[in-house]
Amino acid sequence: MADRTACGDAGLRGQGIRPGGHPDGADTRTAILAAARRAFAEKGFDNATIRGIAREAGVDPALVHHYFGTKAELFATAMRLPVDPREVAATVLAGPREEVGERLVRCVLGLIAEPETEERIVGLLRSAMSNDQVLAAIHEFFSEVVAGEVASALGIPPLRLEAAISQMVGIVLIRHILRVEPMASAQVDELVDLLAPTIQRYLGG
Repeated sequence: MADRTACGDAGLRGQGIRPGGHPDGADTRTAILAAARRAFAEKGFDNATIRGIAREAGVDPALVHHYFGTKAELFATAMRLPVDPREVAATVLAGPREEVGERLVRCVLGLIAEPETEERIVGLLRSAMSNDQVLAAIHEFFSEVVAGEVASALGIPPLRLEAAISQMVGIVLIRHILRVEPMASAQVDELVDLLAPTIQRYLGG
């Protein structure tokens, strides 16, 4: 059986903010984040650049890397992603191939079962559903940074992974936004047993 925990350290730690820095850097970080949100929403993840974001924020590109690391880490913070999708992906990939479907379902449902994480994921989904630019940027990020890497690691066509992710997003919408019963009140273990075989079929190759 897969690990009964959810996603290990992939929770709120994955917000992209680097430790360290100086207290007087608060204004700099705020300016960078504001510029990054505009850039990602207007240009998408792929076309937004660290150099362009730094220019709009009026800082050196090195400061962007200092405070936020890579562009993917900056995106996770700027778009307020409650988890680091790459760490979720690493958790899903770490273990027997025949249990990858169970790990994905347990990871996603386990994360959103935490009250603070649920609030932020639901908020993000609502924002994406009401803003086409935000939705496009998030989809681009997941497709390029997460889905491509996972599909490659599993040796499956990206369409299979997209199908699995789409099903999980649908479950989250029904369970946590529409709150349709009995899905809304079902236990995580019950849903894992129900959904994992289908997700495994998508990801098993």
